[in-house]
Amino acid sequence: MTNDLGPVLGVGMVGYAFMGATHSQAWRTVGRFFDLPFSPSMAVLCGRDHDGVTAAARRLGWAAVETDWKELVKRDDVQVVDVCTPGDTHPEIAIAALEAGKHVLCEKPLANTVEEAVAMTEAAERARARGVRSMVGFNYRRVPAIMLARQLVQAGRLGTIHHVRAQYLQDWIVDPEYPLVWRLQKERAGSGALGDIGAHIIDLAQFVTGQRLVGVSALTETFVKERPLPEASSGLAAAAGGSGRGAVTVDDAALFFTRFDGGALGSFEASRFASGRKNAIRIELNGSAGSLAFDFESMNELHFHDHTEHKAVPDVAGFRRILVTEPSHPYLAAWWPPGHPIGYEHTFTHEVYDFLRAVAEGTDPAPSFADGLQVQRVLDAVERSAAHQSTWTDVGG
Repeated sequence: MTNDLGPVLGVGMVGYAFMGATHSQAWRTVGRFFDLPFSPSMAVLCGRDHDGVTAAARRLGWAAVETDWKELVKRDDVQVVDVCTPGDTHPEIAIAALEAGKHVLCEKPLANTVEEAVAMTEAAERARARGVRSMVGFNYRRVPAIMLARQLVQAGRLGTIHHVRAQYLQDWIVDPEYPLVWRLQKERAGSGALGDIGAHIIDLAQFVTGQRLVGVSALTETFVKERPLPEASSGLAAAAGGSGRGAVTVDDAALFFTRFDGGALGSFEASRFASGRKNAIRIELNGSAGSLAFDFESMNELHFHDHTEHKAVPDVAGFRRILVTEPSHPYLAAWWPPGHPIGYEHTFTHEVYDFLRAVAEGTDPAPSFADGLQVQRVLDAVERSAAHQSTWTDVGG
């Protein structure tokens, strides 16, 4: 099927909450700013509640709806399946889509367990042999400043990497009366702050350095052990005769030390109990020839220190602030004039653009399901280390 913009690639998306909205924005805008090999068609949106998914499709721009993801996967007008559901559903949906010959974009973390991630990666490899592509959605890789940081590391501007420090801090569950949503239930989410936001900084650190984490020593903690059930606020739980509260079965915060396979040391912190921090992602790399520092709360900036200047001009050597808005910077030629910042939603547009380009070129998009599996192995090692009182735990794989 084609239109005036070229071959049409039909997209079916499963899930329409927060991630569904961000992905919808990406599918709507990507063809308006980037030259694409395909014209993406927002063919169908899937959700279990018919009224809810119908309203979301109307609001977000989808042409049709399904209430069963298996029906979505069967549709002839769907060539890409975009999985934006909780982690416990990722394996079944993604594997079925790949086996049906659909390209798959799956939100992070890839799965809830290493075993599930292995099964998904094996399915992706089988599908790859038939020309079917897959990618896991670590969107923060697509921040232009992060891409520039990776380029500087690859160019040797930091020399040998010695230290990596990474934080992802939020505060949305500090209130002990915040309800027991699915992200606080291990059977749905797999883990808490560790998998939800810690996965991002693990991927970012490995992406920017080009190195893998090989072992960890970790601590995790759940500060609020019990929370009101979501129904309690409407009185439903009380009417049913229940207590209206349930156990939190995931971590609220995770800390760990690590070593990279290139020899660097790392410290990582993921917390949803950092009062005043809404979405604070920070990463700093220190090397023999220089350093880099990034803070997502100033996402259009990268701070770079060239340590080779220190010997020549020590009185003025230090960190420089790079405003990452030039058309020569990654992705930014598609957007606004220099000095005009972009935002969070653009990372998803960049993600979709890279995915579509890889599908058209018959190349492997990154991060792959295998990359997602590597992150899952690190998450598993952190949980195992914390369970054994912070003993050193190999990542494995």
